[in-house]
Amino acid sequence: MRKLIKTLLKDKILFIAFSITVIICYLSLRKIESFPINLSNSDKIYHAIAYFILALTWLLSFPVSKEKNKVKYIIAFGCVFYGIIIEVLQTTHTTYRTASFLDVVANTAGVFMALIVFKSIYKKINAI
Repeated sequence: MRKLIKTLLKDKILFIAFSITVIICYLSLRKIESFPINLSNSDKIYHAIAYFILALTWLLSFPVSKEKNKVKYIIAFGCVFYGIIIEVLQTTHTTYRTASFLDVVANTAGVFMALIVFKSIYKKINAI
């Protein structure tokens, strides 16, 4: 079953990573209606999860990233930089969103969690 899943995702993971990148951009720049329950800083969890998924899919997209640390860290830096660009765009191109340093911190935490998970499951991925 694992080999079947790996075969099905092999050619599509790059498309999935690109799609997630576009979806994060769209969700980050669109106007969101306010929720009836407003929990302080609860959106930071969503930021961390989104950037965890973003970084993990990009790490899985490049087989070289499994063997070479340099590529892994370039991908991680790219995801963090992407998050910073999105925060800047929220301030400069929208009137209803603002940049937040805590959002960047949450994005970065999600990327680092993805690096840790990727490193821990690398042996399992290679064994399939």
